[in-house]
Amino acid sequence: MQIGNTRPGLAARMLRGLIMAWYGTRGWTEAADIPAERKYVIIAAPHTSNWDFPYFIALTTRLGIKSHFMGKNSLFRWPFGRLMRDMGGVPVDRSKSGNVVEAMVKRFAEEDDFILTIAPEGTRGKARVWKSGFYQIALQAGVPMALGMMDYAKKRGGISGVFWPTGNYKADMEKLAAFYATCTPKHPELATRDFGEG
Repeated sequence: MQIGNTRPGLAARMLRGLIMAWYGTRGWTEAADIPAERKYVIIAAPHTSNWDFPYFIALTTRLGIKSHFMGKNSLFRWPFGRLMRDMGGVPVDRSKSGNVVEAMVKRFAEEDDFILTIAPEGTRGKARVWKSGFYQIALQAGVPMALGMMDYAKKRGGISGVFWPTGNYKADMEKLAAFYATCTPKHPELATRDFGEG
């Protein structure tokens, strides 16, 4: 999931290999209803556990999806900068949310192929409300949202279809809420049910 065509470094290759070996023992199956588009936002939900990230790395790798994720600038400094980029990380200034949306919309416009994974809950704890940045990025970039999912009850995860934002945030969130209500997170008591007003 590196940016560009540069071969990942040894650390990233070893980490991905360990994740894939571990994932192979978990008994999960993959949902592979992947968008035909070359650019889209993957909604990573529900997000209630540290285990969500390695599972999603494994699932996207198994599905052949080269996705990227955002991380604060400080995570991309030595000695972890190369590893973060090789794993698909994109450094952003999180001090102002508007800057993040603008930067990602610009990135979509610059790339022929770009897939960005975002966890709207933004935290593993009990989030008060979904953050709408994922929606605004997709809407302003003119790209669809892929329904990323992890259902711990069924041990099934991956991509389960595509959803185009209409600009009516409330109506769109009602549809997304209905879909994600069918997915069992690792910690159901931490799942966010408030999708906000956009």
